[in-house]
Amino acid sequence: MGYVVIFEKGENSYGASVPDLPGCIAVAETMVEVRELIAEAIEFHIEGLREDGEVVPQPSSSLPVQNEPEVSSALIAVRV
Repeated sequence: MGYVVIFEKGENSYGASVPDLPGCIAVAETMVEVRELIAEAIEFHIEGLREDGEVVPQPSSSLPVQNEPEVSSALIAVRV
């Protein structure tokens, strides 16, 4: 599965969020770190949903991948 991830550069850190998985976020000092952390967060989030018997949202195919100066997005594939 591949989820769209939104990356944002702050003054002192980078943030990442997954629109299809509300509450699935990560923050780190570097883009490399935040990419690693959000991939782990996606897997952890999905495992938690499954353990709780909740429906795992399918990745949305309608989210645009963007590339602006302070905001960008990417498709991150995870195995769950």
